[in-house]
Amino acid sequence: MNVNQHVVLLDTESVNRQEVNQHWMESGVIIIDLMTTYISREVVLESGTIIYPNTYLLAHTTIGKNCVLGPNSFIQDSKIGDNCEIRFSVIEQTVIENNVSVGPFAHLRKGTHLAEGVHMGNFGEVKNSYLGPGVKMGHFSYLGDATVGKNTNIGAGTITCNYDGVNKNPTHIGDNVFIGSDTMLVAPVNVGNNAKTGAGSVVTHDIPDDSLAYGVPARVRVKE
Repeated sequence: MNVNQHVVLLDTESVNRQEVNQHWMESGVIIIDLMTTYISREVVLESGTIIYPNTYLLAHTTIGKNCVLGPNSFIQDSKIGDNCEIRFSVIEQTVIENNVSVGPFAHLRKGTHLAEGVHMGNFGEVKNSYLGPGVKMGHFSYLGDATVGKNTNIGAGTITCNYDGVNKNPTHIGDNVFIGSDTMLVAPVNVGNNAKTGAGSVVTHDIPDDSLAYGVPARVRVKE
């Protein structure tokens, strides 16, 4: 087709989109609404995945088996494993391993890596961070330039204060940690294995293994 007018461009795009969607339907992918699903030609999908309306899969994205994507999700340049669920979320340049749930209304930015079994709930944001296996980040939290160990719980409203006005600073959180709601982690800072923070704590110094920190600023005491 000669594309010399905007209306012809729209028609051409529609034909291209239907061709791509039809290919994936024939390959075992379930697309609920062909008219509102946008899949780039570079995208690779495995069978058994279900795509709900208003979902965009763009650039060099790969999707594993038996995932549930959408509705209203935007996934670009990302790798998604098997048995993942992503709803009402924006995901960019991210790696997601198997059995991960994201959303609704989550934002995963460049450099994010969610390991096996991570749950990231509503209104959370992660940037340039690794969340280890089994991490739970329920809602209303931001992790930037952070490393989180396995089976750690990130309480609602937790923030890594990673930017000091000049540099982006790292936060390291160990295994089996419990971060209480509304904890502010002022980077650079380290939280040891099996540590806990009380709700509303402002953590400005490292927390050793097996310790509890609470207060503003947070003070540390060894758990009994």
